[in-house]
Amino acid sequence: MAVVHAVFTPLVQVDPTDASKLVPGAAVEWTPNDDATVWTFKLNPEGAFSDGTPVTATDFVYAFNRIANPNTVNTQTGDPDPSTINYHLGFIQGYDDVQDGKTDVLAGLKAIDDTTLEITLSQPFADFAYVVSHPALGPVPKAAVENGVDYNGQKVAFADFPVGNGPFKLSEPWAHDQYIKVIAADTYKLGEAPYLDGIDFMIYKDPATAYREFQAGNLDYTQIADGEIQNAIATYGESPDGYTSNPGQQVLLGAENSIYYLAINNKVKGLDDPNVRKAINLAINRQAICDVVFEGTREPADNIVPPGIAGYQAGAWVDSHYDIEAAKQALVDAGYPEGKGLPTFSISFNSDGGHEKIMELIQSDLEKIGITVRADSLEWSAYIDKLQNGNYDLARFGWVADYPIAYNFLYPLFDSESADNVSFYADKAVDAGIAEAEKTTDITSRLSQFSTLSKTIGDANPVAPVMFYKHHHVTGDTVHDFTLDAQYLVDYVHVWLGN
Repeated sequence: MAVVHAVFTPLVQVDPTDASKLVPGAAVEWTPNDDATVWTFKLNPEGAFSDGTPVTATDFVYAFNRIANPNTVNTQTGDPDPSTINYHLGFIQGYDDVQDGKTDVLAGLKAIDDTTLEITLSQPFADFAYVVSHPALGPVPKAAVENGVDYNGQKVAFADFPVGNGPFKLSEPWAHDQYIKVIAADTYKLGEAPYLDGIDFMIYKDPATAYREFQAGNLDYTQIADGEIQNAIATYGESPDGYTSNPGQQVLLGAENSIYYLAINNKVKGLDDPNVRKAINLAINRQAICDVVFEGTREPADNIVPPGIAGYQAGAWVDSHYDIEAAKQALVDAGYPEGKGLPTFSISFNSDGGHEKIMELIQSDLEKIGITVRADSLEWSAYIDKLQNGNYDLARFGWVADYPIAYNFLYPLFDSESADNVSFYADKAVDAGIAEAEKTTDITSRLSQFSTLSKTIGDANPVAPVMFYKHHHVTGDTVHDFTLDAQYLVDYVHVWLGN
């Protein structure tokens, strides 16, 4: 996503200093009708792709149809390859027909003229402007996608050499498993030109390797290795606001709009009991995890919705706190005193993400109340398959906001029809409540509805929120005005290098 953010500009963008605000991207203004079913975006006439081709409303229509269509061909392989983000367009009129193969185009997309894009939704959606702020929902040029991109007299697949409308462009095709290099795009007129001449996005096998390269002076920015946060603060200094770094204030620890949680399979015998799930929630010592694993730099989670999202209410998930005696009582209430009668549960996690210590602490916490669990470590693809197929008991999971609204947490994680609802929680009243909240155009009423829905979901304990993510990143001592926002996106335009 870091490269996509540098190379493409969506219709609108989230203000990096205030996630409650949207700012112009490819569009200079956007207007919904009275019930938020029809949205009109006026494009900046100065918008252009990095090859100099003007960006028009038709380019957004083409891009969105490619994302929505399950038969869209991967330009690298030549095979159909459904987009993993197509659900973001699910509210656009005609989405279901495209998914069912009845048509190739979304009925709700219309290029009124070169600079006017009209999007008609299948129902009111008051937060739709936030949806199209997703970095991957930028325009793409049809000719380059379908015919390839010229590079040194050869045609290169678009996926290896994408042409975007952002402040940077690729200088050469993607060197898989090594790097992606971009340079400033002289065609970019949607905002200020970047100070940097270019960026080399280096690819490493793990954060520890990248951090060693940073310490050796070979990188300007990276994630801090596990167990090194306090040492990094002592060595490089901490950013005052957690998001912006400068020499001597280089360690970034700002809160992210994301949540780390324990997924609970609500269909598994024993875990299908709300009181057992309540016991699990109450048994987890979240503060110990934050202190032991993250050196006190993260916050225990008391909600599935992070504090940076409008509609968050502190303590809304009343059982998401450490109370071992209450946890034991919940097992008694479930008919499993001291865990007697419950099977041994597996706790699954991906082996390449540094989750082992967290899972060990949770395993120990649960065993203190009589719930026996065994570790189940898998490589990433096998782990994801296991979750999506429901072939697990307990599993670590994380959710990073695609856009900073409560809907983006409550719908994907808990709507009974959502593919991301890996806990298989199902409450038709909650489904209806989420849909109704998004029809509400008054923002105060909408946020109140989402807050109530979050509490309702939390009372059922379908998952166990563990902690809110925070940055644990550092920049070099020649990096100035570097901003990593709560959406985990870097402001590549204003950063500069100098001694």
